[in-house]
Amino acid sequence: MGAKKILVLVGDYVEDYEIMVPFQALLMVGHEVHAVCPEKKEGDIVRTAIHDFEGDQTYSEKRGHNFTLNATFADVNAESYDALLIPGGRAPEYIRLNQDVIKIVQHFAAAGKPIAAICHGAQVLAAAGVVTGKSCSAYPAVGPDVNSAGGCWVDVPLDKAHVDGNLVTAPAWPAHPDWLAKFLKVLGTKIEP
Repeated sequence: MGAKKILVLVGDYVEDYEIMVPFQALLMVGHEVHAVCPEKKEGDIVRTAIHDFEGDQTYSEKRGHNFTLNATFADVNAESYDALLIPGGRAPEYIRLNQDVIKIVQHFAAAGKPIAAICHGAQVLAAAGVVTGKSCSAYPAVGPDVNSAGGCWVDVPLDKAHVDGNLVTAPAWPAHPDWLAKFLKVLGTKIEP
């Protein structure tokens, strides 16, 4: 299989499922996964938010779990990672203001390394200017961000993912099975029965 080293960019009020599920699943299949947050270090926590679809015009939001970071943002050397993952939730709207976050994302895009983003994670991709000429999915309310940044937002069902080259995106956590399967394929991960 060849274990990969994957960087995950998070912040306070990252969506609970969108950090917990991929983080644990990628570790489960043997990858090394580092979750980092600007201005925080290994052992610090970020609070999560639970976004749910309960029949309202948009998702509902509730307080989630605490998630413990396992690496220090200030120590990140993007060149040492094979892939990048950006969960959604509230975090993307403000971590995209951090110039180091932008530089990290731009490195992965310029190097053609696999990038997975879900839900509001595409806000970070748009802010970094890496969706130009690319098609990607995101939570529908983020579609205008993608389009304004020169990308093409793709409307897929909430439980599906979209792939454009090295970019694997999905609209929300119901897409985890499809999104993670497609990300593992782009990573070249083989799972033996």
